[in-house]
Amino acid sequence: MAVTRHTVDTSLVKRGHIKTTYNRFKLQELKKCLKDPVYFLENYMKIQHPTQGGIEFHLYDYQRDLIKLYSENRFAIALLPRQSGKTTCAAGFLLWKAMFTADTTILVAAHQFSGAAEIMQRIRYAYEFFPDFLRAGVIEYNKHSITFDNGSRIISQATTEKTGRGLSLSLIYLDEFAFVDAGMATEFWTSLAPTLSTGGDCIITSTPNSETDQFAQIWREANKTADEYGDERSDGLGSNDFKSFTIDWKRVPRPESHDDFERKMRSQLGDDRWEREFLCEFISFEETLIDSHVLRGLLGQEPIESLGRVRWYNPVLPNRIYIAGLDPSMGTGGDNAAITVWMLPEFIQVAEWTHNKTDVRGQVRVLMDILGKLHRDLKTNPDHEGRTEIYWSCENNSLGEAVLQVIDSTGEELFPGFFVHEPKKKRKGFTTTHKTKIESCARLKSLIESGRMEVRSKNLALELKSFVRSNRSFRAKTNQRDDIVLSALLCMRILNEVQNYDQETYEKLAEIIELGDEERDPMPLIVT
Repeated sequence: MAVTRHTVDTSLVKRGHIKTTYNRFKLQELKKCLKDPVYFLENYMKIQHPTQGGIEFHLYDYQRDLIKLYSENRFAIALLPRQSGKTTCAAGFLLWKAMFTADTTILVAAHQFSGAAEIMQRIRYAYEFFPDFLRAGVIEYNKHSITFDNGSRIISQATTEKTGRGLSLSLIYLDEFAFVDAGMATEFWTSLAPTLSTGGDCIITSTPNSETDQFAQIWREANKTADEYGDERSDGLGSNDFKSFTIDWKRVPRPESHDDFERKMRSQLGDDRWEREFLCEFISFEETLIDSHVLRGLLGQEPIESLGRVRWYNPVLPNRIYIAGLDPSMGTGGDNAAITVWMLPEFIQVAEWTHNKTDVRGQVRVLMDILGKLHRDLKTNPDHEGRTEIYWSCENNSLGEAVLQVIDSTGEELFPGFFVHEPKKKRKGFTTTHKTKIESCARLKSLIESGRMEVRSKNLALELKSFVRSNRSFRAKTNQRDDIVLSALLCMRILNEVQNYDQETYEKLAEIIELGDEERDPMPLIVT
């Protein structure tokens, strides 16, 4: 029901603890607004339009649904396209919450300080146009915080590891959370957990960014609405108790046709940015080694068997060639050591092992165990006709020297298969240089994008999604890992050497080997 508009008080704010006279109409309106934030915002909120100035806030259907989501759920996460009014809806709801719920502390956290300040500006603008009989009195009023005479307050900060620490928060709103630095977002979310576990509410809104960031992880968990038995939860909440919300970009009304808008935006932004910012696809803003459209299809799968920490994704089939590569680590809790195993000529990922607290001797022992299983499974398979073709190696840079010493003291002859080395080099294994890394990246890129290499591991799929360009090479994004990727790159180099072992091996791998020069064309960089 539409209501009669009342003249707005000319003062910017209502002073705290001022008595207000109410007639029947005002009391009825106060009761309706107290009960229903949608009614309150639709009938009394004003917003600042970029070209029309101050206008009344007419909510679209999806915006009403969004505000109801906030009011009916402790934890809400919304994945929304650009220009959908998500920040304005949140600003209005937060203001309603603070004015109509006493002793509430609300924290507004945005990925940049300017973003937090902009949200507070929208809150202040809306507050200044509400009639006095509805708005709470103000004790403190500035760019970064508002304190009301009912004991509630709204505070704005940029999102950092320390944001909100020391505050007793009733509600936290995270705006564009996908664009907070990955390491910072993880630290912040960890520090926020105690607040949420003791009764605090949380609202998160963002357009998507990388599939590996903290926002994406929360979003995925929020959409796991089935219980351990596969039955849908009656409350529709995800495994992390968040309620998720998203819309089709076409639900946002526009002055032009949706087809014309899409053509214009695709032309201006390019396909990737269009799909990310309007179709809400998780495509990283950074330049990934593997094409972003291919990365979206890399989901991985659950292992068919786990032996200790070794995850097996495919049976060991007869009459195949197997390649295994060890990328070592210190084993002190930092970077992971990683081993990947691939089956050729299909180039299917067979197994994977990672750990960051296994010492070098233990890493070599895991490699030997994996090679032993491959050897046994092939030898005991009655359908296996040829020789046991297993090729393996390790990186010999820096820490790799310790690996070589362990292999030598253990006895190289005790490791099933063939220890592959770089030709014309005294040291065994492979030395990684800028040139060899780029060449391996080129082959990996070509094989995956052409569909000739099948990634089975979810962990490897996630690492590839954060394996991005860094100057003239590629590496994991800050605070992300790339150890499994590096093991796969090592296997690319083993493949290059294996093809030269004999004619029979060459013929088996002919289809992969013939990629040749083709694999270097798609590399999105210039090597100097």
